[in-house]
Amino acid sequence: VYISEVSHPKVRGMLGSCVQLMVVIGILGAYVAGITLKWRWLALLCSFPPCIMLLFMFFMPETPRFLLNKNKRSEAIDSLRFLRGPHADHEWECRQIEASVQEEGLNLSEFKNPSVYRPLLIGVALMFFQQVTGVNAVMFYAETIFEDANFKDSRLASVVVSSIQVCFTAMAALIIDKTGRKVLLYVSGIIMALSTALFGLYFKMVLPNQNNSSNLDVWFTINSASPGTQTSISWLAVASLGLFVAGFALGWGPVPWLVISEILPLKARGISSGACVLTNWVMAFLVTKEFNDFIGFLTSYGTFWLFSAFCCLNVTFTAFYVPETKRQTLEQIEAYFRRS
Repeated sequence: VYISEVSHPKVRGMLGSCVQLMVVIGILGAYVAGITLKWRWLALLCSFPPCIMLLFMFFMPETPRFLLNKNKRSEAIDSLRFLRGPHADHEWECRQIEASVQEEGLNLSEFKNPSVYRPLLIGVALMFFQQVTGVNAVMFYAETIFEDANFKDSRLASVVVSSIQVCFTAMAALIIDKTGRKVLLYVSGIIMALSTALFGLYFKMVLPNQNNSSNLDVWFTINSASPGTQTSISWLAVASLGLFVAGFALGWGPVPWLVISEILPLKARGISSGACVLTNWVMAFLVTKEFNDFIGFLTSYGTFWLFSAFCCLNVTFTAFYVPETKRQTLEQIEAYFRRS
């Protein structure tokens, strides 16, 4: 939210996507360091980035939109001067922001207004769909899949997967302001649907005689499969894993976070963004906790085909309900929801 409010519209997509890019770079760094460091030193190393962030945030201004919402116009001008440089037209941008700023506070009754609840529902749905694609479930399989493919050091599996995430998240950050948000969500959803369907096919071939009662433990299920069959088609699982991680990193990883920071109205941005983040982590918890139960009830291949169906539903939802926010100011996006 902070990045979306301080960014220029032409680069807001790239900067917003850099949130996810920094996340996956941090994960990759932790995995690489974890190969050689003991956990105590790794924990100490990971304490440095938050300290650096805390230090630098002391020098960052409050966002112009927040300041104008608090009737602090001169401070808002100073903030714009810091963010845009001395030669930009600060007065013009300040007037544009003022035109959409509502001085009154937010009442719960205002959530009956479509301009408030529609972007909130879209944001919550994006967070819901991001998790039900099965990203955490696929990650559970990563190291085991690489072991089945006879990698010399299965510990490198996490590094390989994270490297793919970094590369494709960086690609998304570079092209998102040119292609738009919806295009990346379409492409990402289709790639993930294909890859999870291939995952299901892999497990169908590896475990042809699988029955529901024997699948309470997913690790036992994989390792109890026929070694000959498993090894001969292990390339399919590795390819599916790489394809899924690339697809997720290209769209459904970074874009939902960017879109919710853009579409939520200023007056409800705090509460609404909190609701969206809560939805994301609740769904991450539920998918993680119930994954083994899904395996037992639907079988391994049925579970991944269910994830594939959700990925197809993601694409449909994007087509009908997610607005394109490329090159639009936050005020224009808010005006769009008021008109519709």
